[in-house]
Amino acid sequence: MVQAALASGHADRRCVFETFARRLPDGRRYGVVAGTGRVLESLRDFRFGEAELAYLEEQQVVDARTLRWLADYRFSGEVWGYAEGEIYFPGSPLMVVEAGFAEGVLLETLVLSVLNHDSAVASAASRMTASAHGRPCIEMGSRRTHEQAAVAAARAAYVAGFDSTSNLEAGRRHGVPTAGTAAHSYTLLHGDEREAFANQLASLGGSTTLLVDTYDVRAAVELAVELAGPGLGGVRLDSGDLVSQAHEVREQLDSLGATGTRIVVTSDLDEYAIAALQAAPVDAYGVGTRVVTGSGHPAAGMVYKLVSREGADGRMEGVAKASTDKASVGGRKYALRRRGPDGSAQAEIIGIDEQPGDDGDDRTLLVPLVRGGEVVAPTDARTARAHHEAARAELPQRALRLSHGDPAIPTIYLDDWS
Repeated sequence: MVQAALASGHADRRCVFETFARRLPDGRRYGVVAGTGRVLESLRDFRFGEAELAYLEEQQVVDARTLRWLADYRFSGEVWGYAEGEIYFPGSPLMVVEAGFAEGVLLETLVLSVLNHDSAVASAASRMTASAHGRPCIEMGSRRTHEQAAVAAARAAYVAGFDSTSNLEAGRRHGVPTAGTAAHSYTLLHGDEREAFANQLASLGGSTTLLVDTYDVRAAVELAVELAGPGLGGVRLDSGDLVSQAHEVREQLDSLGATGTRIVVTSDLDEYAIAALQAAPVDAYGVGTRVVTGSGHPAAGMVYKLVSREGADGRMEGVAKASTDKASVGGRKYALRRRGPDGSAQAEIIGIDEQPGDDGDDRTLLVPLVRGGEVVAPTDARTARAHHEAARAELPQRALRLSHGDPAIPTIYLDDWS
């Protein structure tokens, strides 16, 4: 496309591209924007180096003119978008790229590959942390996804409220707090459970968490408190009927004087399992496969579409697809969150080529991310996490239900609003 646009003289034609999702995953009531910071950090260094250019030349992917253009590529346009951690709905203009056609179209795969993955993870993670009602969630899914996706997933889960991750690279690279427990292999390494627990306590101290379901849970809990004393930090359950086991273990710990010892549960948890465990005396949840794979929806379904282009008279004009089931709405979008007197979200209002009117207590959603090719928005996970917490708090209570339902609030285009 870039080569053809350069040849036709349209490569620098001013254009607006928008990233949005036509719909939420079936039954979901809201989505969470994540990965924006990673997109912006990648954009800073988005270059074609000698090795990449040599490959394109050897394989004759593009012509010499296009190779020269790629060698000099630096994004110089503007990007607006929803702040990372923001809640989104069908049609929300999550990222708006304003640039020449060639500069903008080249970003499509970068933007979508990051936002589709990270937003899928964050959307699932938000449902899980909402179901946990303040109890900590630990992301433990690195062994269930690609090694680099694991780092991104840990960051996205943290944005959506997870307290920590077992992925140390996510801690190093993104500042996500880290935590973990021993596996069954550590217990099986030793001659018996007593030796395994004693060695772990000697090395890591009494605040460590002991895995107690390798052999017999009741015997292991009694042994753990015998060796560590009533100040044992925690025990982990990873199999069986977690609800009933948690009750039994809590009763046993309390009877042994270990009233402050935490119970951590793992084992294929998702938002539904976490909700079911609310009645159990569980202190923290370790979640793996389901969070890093979006709890059944591994991609957020976002698209990147040209919605406006420079006309022959120099003015911008809306363009749109009319394809069956894949139609788009032309024109540059602006968005605000309409809120009621109590501060709760009522609707997603989208204006076409103009800002929607604020009735006094609404919130503008699009913020500047890139100006003149320079990143102007924060890219760290902690800022995004704080934004998500505030944005989710605006949602009506029905948004947090796990039952299938429509989006929590409607998306209304300006022409439809009265």
